Amino acid sequence: MKCHIVAEDSKVLAKENKILLMGTPNVGKSVIFSALTNVHVISSNYTGTTVSYMEGSYQVGEAQYTLIDVPGTYSLAATSIAEEVAIRIMCSNPVAVLFVLNAADLEGSIKLALEVQKYNIPIVYALNLMDVAERKGYEINVKLLEQELGAPVIPTVAVKGQGLDRITQAFVQLLGAKRPTFGTRSCTACAGCAGCGLADGNGGLEYWEQARQIVRKAVSCTDAKPNFLDRLGNALLRPWPGLPLALLILLVSLGIVVGGGKALRAVFLLPLVNQAIVPFFERLITPLNLHPALHNILIGNYGVFRISFEWILALVMPYVILFQIQFALLEDSGVLPRIAVMFDNLMRKLGVQGGSLIHLFLGFGCAVPAIIGTRTATTQKERLMVTAMVCFAIPCISQTGALISLLSAYSVWLLLATTLTGAVVFVTVAIVLGRLLKGNVDPLILEVPNLLIPEPRAYFKKLWVRIKQFLVEAEGPMLIAVFIAALLAETGILEGLGELLKPVVSGWLGLPEGAVMSLILGIIRREMSVAPLLGLNLNPLQMYVGAVVSLLYLPCLSVFGIIAKEFNARTAVAITVSTTLTALFVGGVMNHLVLFVQSIF
Repeated sequence: MKCHIVAEDSKVLAKENKILLMGTPNVGKSVIFSALTNVHVISSNYTGTTVSYMEGSYQVGEAQYTLIDVPGTYSLAATSIAEEVAIRIMCSNPVAVLFVLNAADLEGSIKLALEVQKYNIPIVYALNLMDVAERKGYEINVKLLEQELGAPVIPTVAVKGQGLDRITQAFVQLLGAKRPTFGTRSCTACAGCAGCGLADGNGGLEYWEQARQIVRKAVSCTDAKPNFLDRLGNALLRPWPGLPLALLILLVSLGIVVGGGKALRAVFLLPLVNQAIVPFFERLITPLNLHPALHNILIGNYGVFRISFEWILALVMPYVILFQIQFALLEDSGVLPRIAVMFDNLMRKLGVQGGSLIHLFLGFGCAVPAIIGTRTATTQKERLMVTAMVCFAIPCISQTGALISLLSAYSVWLLLATTLTGAVVFVTVAIVLGRLLKGNVDPLILEVPNLLIPEPRAYFKKLWVRIKQFLVEAEGPMLIAVFIAALLAETGILEGLGELLKPVVSGWLGLPEGAVMSLILGIIRREMSVAPLLGLNLNPLQMYVGAVVSLLYLPCLSVFGIIAKEFNARTAVAITVSTTLTALFVGGVMNHLVLFVQSIF
């Protein structure tokens, strides 16, 4: 079944016979959406994943509806982009709402549900995470909760598929054989439903009080004691032992990605490429007696069937796969939001809140989803700051893997020096932007999900979707970059460009003329700015300078496009020019500084 990921779209809002899937973040909406529509989507266990909404076909009895997964929000007060989108969708005449309650944190869910009730739309409630609630010792009187909310309440454990069939049965009874229409429905949430959110002016205090009263009636506590996961989850929210544990988790995750990536590359992928794949294509192409230029483009030193495997398969893929394994585990276990809370004070000193750390982590996978994820920020200043910080000094995982492979082959000290240089630039950019950009950064308000062991099927489904997404979105541009590299090398254009840019590349940066390939290919994909350094026989200083330039170099074309879309073209151009100049400036300064120190000693 086909599914479309869409931004806010008037065509979608104008659709008839739509059912809205709503709830707070981290409550399992995406898992329920996937099950009810048979559409595989990424479900994440941290705030801000579903900023754009999704739609899919949902069969209810004899009728077919469009199920729309609305961005997860904590309120309908229009204090963030996600809330504004949710309000506009609510005001687009849906026939019903499937509202997902968090059984393990019922008060916050009910508060939002009471706000949704003001729109006078028929509702079915899915009481999800029942297993977590039982683990925490909560006993919920479902019948009483139904009476208080005035609508069906279906207990569910979405990741295990429990209770989901009863949701459809409830909608069959609610909607009946005849599809209801609500074109003249009167909305009591606000005047005219103009997307302004609730107009009570008291921050929703009356809803909170009403929610507390409902919880007191419907929820009781048993004698269940917190298990290991609950105790560990609570420990990760306290400075001691939370901070050392968070650092340990990050170091172990980094060690698995770096060490495992190097081992995969050295033990399996490089021998596979050099002893099997490339020789196979050599035996296939050489007997064809092609024109020398075409032969070199296909299998020469920069040949497509040589470099594509050496650069993409052996240099990039092991780190991408291991990073996605680690990142998905931190997401689905609930560790990532806890790390954001622990480092909130540190991030505050940089001018952003701790929740932005999630987007920065996501930036190590790819800058595009990280920038899209900043939509959940409550101020434009924070969005711009996080976007710039990602573009200036957060390398994507494929670029990181390439840098690790190159630098560690020389010396671990070169890797540490490059990392330290990137960190200094990162902090400098944050401080400068914090002072230049007008506006405020709101305090951290982040719902911390329960710490849990990810459900294997959902975890591996997400992992496969993300790896497949990388293959689809990144492999094409990287192959184009490889073809351009082969073409430039064979036609002599590379040599001409090297001569033209010699004052910058050789004079200022101290790199050989062939390093101009790095600057050209980096425009297409950031990791491609690293790969050409492989065959240049650089000395340690040149490798360090080349790595620094690659690390800080301009965002690739896909990142430029998403910045222009999320902000405007002027912002995209400003960030591109600034990152390029910063990369060349810092690289040149470090080159001449080290040469100066060497001349003294």
